Amino acid sequence: MKAILDGIEKVLVYLLTALVALIVAGVCWQVISRYILQAPSSVTEELARFLLIWIGLFGAAYAYKQDSHLGLDILTNRMQGCRKFIATLFAHLCVLTFSVVVMCIGGVALVKLTLDPAQTSAALEVQMGYIYAAVPLSGLLISLFAIEKIINCKQTQVCEQGE
Repeated sequence: MKAILDGIEKVLVYLLTALVALIVAGVCWQVISRYILQAPSSVTEELARFLLIWIGLFGAAYAYKQDSHLGLDILTNRMQGCRKFIATLFAHLCVLTFSVVVMCIGGVALVKLTLDPAQTSAALEVQMGYIYAAVPLSGLLISLFAIEKIINCKQTQVCEQGE
């Protein structure tokens, strides 16, 4: 399972790199077309918005995998032993529950809702379901990474009776 998740992580890095390069190129073209050519491009603003959605969602999955996602660890840093283990396990279970229920199940419902009847974007004329597909896909990735973290969540110290 580790090899598969490491492969997914590498693909995720390449995807994020490509998306960031695309958004930079699109925004640069928007600036050039607006201020130098005096003919603003109609698609670059919408493209940047859609790319930002994908970068944000897939970036969250990558950050969670790397343990660099924003978290409040003021309380857990002061914990030790069994309490820290339980708090860490609880946090990963909460992430798993949220990613499955809200992102995967809710995201699939959102994609279905926008694909039938087809909702299209104004400038790019892309079906919005394809844009919103980032929600269940990133939810799936976060779920896989959460399962890995739950499996690898090891107790650093043996829980004592009094803890």
